[in-house]
Amino acid sequence: MRLNTNENSYAVPPDVVAAITAAVAGCASDLNRYPDREFTALREDLAAWLTEQTGVAVEAEQVWAGNGSNEVLQHVVQAFAGPGRVALGFTPAYSMHPIISRTMGSTWVDGHRGGPDGPFDLTEGDVVAQVLAAAPHVVFLCSPNNPTGSALDLEIVRAVLDAAPDAVVVVDEAYAEFARPGTPSALSLLAAYPQLVVTRTMSKAFALAGGRLGYLVAAPEVVDALRLVRMPYHLSTPTQEIARAALAHRSSLLAEVEAIKTQRDRIVETLAAQGFPPVPSDANFVLFGGLADAGRTWEALLARGVLVRDVGIAHHLRVTAGTPAETTAFLDAMAALPAEHRSQTAPEPSAEPSASQGAPA
Repeated sequence: MRLNTNENSYAVPPDVVAAITAAVAGCASDLNRYPDREFTALREDLAAWLTEQTGVAVEAEQVWAGNGSNEVLQHVVQAFAGPGRVALGFTPAYSMHPIISRTMGSTWVDGHRGGPDGPFDLTEGDVVAQVLAAAPHVVFLCSPNNPTGSALDLEIVRAVLDAAPDAVVVVDEAYAEFARPGTPSALSLLAAYPQLVVTRTMSKAFALAGGRLGYLVAAPEVVDALRLVRMPYHLSTPTQEIARAALAHRSSLLAEVEAIKTQRDRIVETLAAQGFPPVPSDANFVLFGGLADAGRTWEALLARGVLVRDVGIAHHLRVTAGTPAETTAFLDAMAALPAEHRSQTAPEPSAEPSASQGAPA
C-alpha cells in the first residue's frame, strides 16, 4: 500500500464522480475553443470556499490558480525571484521550494531549524536573524510543514513579514484542512501585509491529486504580476470544470478529512507507545523517529507491503495517514520490527497494546 506521497487514501465519492463527468461532458463540445484564460468562475468559487473555510473575506481578484501548487509556486518565483535574486527557506521543508527556485535561476539560501521544543521548530528571533542576513527577495514558509507536519505560529509569520517588507513571503498551506482545531491560517494576515502569498491545493483534502489544481491568495497587485509570467491559457477547460464540480460538492469530498485526522492521531499515539517518537502533526502524515537506520526500516516495511517515505532525515521516516485498514497494516508492521531497528537512544515501548490491535479505529 502507498503511504509515501501524502495522497488522500479515499477514492473520489460517486456523487462527485458523476458531477465531474457531467461537467466534462458539458464542456466537451466547446473544446475547439481556448479556455477562459482568466478562469473567472473558478476564481470566484475558490474565493467563496476560502471565505467559508477560514472566515477571512477573500475576493476573486486575490485568487490565482495553476496546474498544481507547484505551478503557482513557479509563477511566484518567476515573477519575484530568478537570476540575481535570493530565495530563502527553512530545511527540512517542502523539497520543491529550492528545486523551483534554483531551476528559475535564483540563489537558494538553506535556512535552518531548531528550537527549545525540538530540532524541527522555528523560533521568532532565529528566523528573523536568518531573514536579515540573507536579504531574500522571496521567503518560503510551510504551515503545516512538510515533512514534519507541524503548523507554524502566526507570530513567526508576522515577524518575517515585518523583517522583510520588500520581500514576497510565501506561506505554503497545502495541508491546512487537516490542521488541529484552533490552528489559524495565514490568510488572516493578508489585509495587513500586501507582500504575503498563501498557497493551497486541491490535491490533498479534496482527493484530487490527479486533477492538478493548486491556487494562491495574494494582493491583486501580486496576482497581476503573475499574469506576466504564466503561459497563455495555462488552465484547460476540463481542469477548470473538474475543479468547479469538486468545489460544488465539497461536503462529500471533505467528509473524509476527519476520518484521516483520526488515523493520523492514531498513528501518533501508537508510535509513541511503540517507542518511535512522532512529531505532533497538523497534516495528513506523521514524521517519526527512533530508528537505528531509516533505510533499513524502510526496506523492512516495504517487504511487508507498506511503502512509506524516506525524506532524508537521519533516523526518521514519514508515513501518510490512510484508511483504518492501511493504518492497521502500517502499525502492525512497525510492531513486528526486530529490536535492531530501534535507535539505542529511542525510548522503550509502552507495555500498552498497540492501537492496531483490538477494535478498528
